[in-house]
Amino acid sequence: MSTKEAVLDLVRKLPDDCSLDDIQYHLYVLQTIEHGRVEVAQGNTVSHEQVKQELRAKWLKNDVK
Repeated sequence: MSTKEAVLDLVRKLPDDCSLDDIQYHLYVLQTIEHGRVEVAQGNTVSHEQVKQELRAKWLKNDVK
């Protein structure tokens, strides 16, 4: 599906009384998902284990006792 087709499909699915803010938000979400798909296709991913390790390191570093 082309970008134009995806946007038209998105607009068709929104309620008739949606606002410009609603449209902008949904376009942002659509763009973010597409960006993520491109990143995955390029192999730019982080393993679940790596994310857990990074979050643990951050939490433990900021842990005040």
